[in-house]
Amino acid sequence: MTTIVSVKNVSKVYKNGYQALASVNWDIREGEVMALLGPNGAGKTTLISMICGIVTPSSGSVSVCGHDIISEFKETRAKIGLVPQELSVHSFESVWTSVTFSRGLFGKPPNPEYLEELLKSLSLWDKKDQKIMTLSGGMKRRVLIAKALSHEPSVLFLDEPTAGVDVELRKDMWNIVKNLQKKGVTIILTTHYIEEAEAIADRISVIQKGNIFLTEEKNTLMKQLGKKQLRIELKKPIKSLPKSLSKFHLELTDNNTLLTYNFDKKDDSGNITKLLDEIKKSKLQFTDLSTKQSSLEEIFVQLLKENV
Repeated sequence: MTTIVSVKNVSKVYKNGYQALASVNWDIREGEVMALLGPNGAGKTTLISMICGIVTPSSGSVSVCGHDIISEFKETRAKIGLVPQELSVHSFESVWTSVTFSRGLFGKPPNPEYLEELLKSLSLWDKKDQKIMTLSGGMKRRVLIAKALSHEPSVLFLDEPTAGVDVELRKDMWNIVKNLQKKGVTIILTTHYIEEAEAIADRISVIQKGNIFLTEEKNTLMKQLGKKQLRIELKKPIKSLPKSLSKFHLELTDNNTLLTYNFDKKDDSGNITKLLDEIKKSKLQFTDLSTKQSSLEEIFVQLLKENV
């Protein structure tokens, strides 16, 4: 696939000596949804701000659609839409005025047909004449997306797009992202909601202490690092595990009525078969068997611990 954003050996050191980024290498593919995950202070916003031309790198290079962000600033900025985390909108403007003005800032000729289609896709058309101050928080965030897309960019950055938004509106936002991707827009988002990345991202990068230490396909990541649990609900509580089951390192919880066996997906089913055979021999009676896959959040926490 074609690389649309390329970050090469980028570092950022501020005047006070604080190093926000350290030799970051990062490539974004055209048409994908990339999720950038990391704890607070990891460098997410600094990296995005640098690609968008807001922060100047101390070293290294960044290109967008083949254009250098320093020597070809106008060309790269015209290719980028940025939705900041803060709800920075002019409250007394109407939705239509705000979006039209944003398009004009990039020297784009008027195109009311495009803006009408854009507002309709974001469920904002019926609110085009309302002042932004009268809108809900979720609708204000949609206005930010409309402003960022008003000049028809190729790449859209979403910095915490659903921060402070309720669950229902968050899922609406996920649908908006998927529809934008279908139209060919490349999307990079930072998020604290791990389920957000799990729901909509194609690939995931993890940043910590100013360095991206992992970039992987979401499905591959969950397959390689994800673990499963076999949960066995016992008919009656037991005081302790039979000695014959000690080699399986089971956990006994829920008032001694639940046995949990953790295993890697890469393992074959041989150990599980042996475990069930031993349970049968020990005459433990159970009412239910179920399996649970590790979530992306659990994998994320595990990765951060391993990269300390």
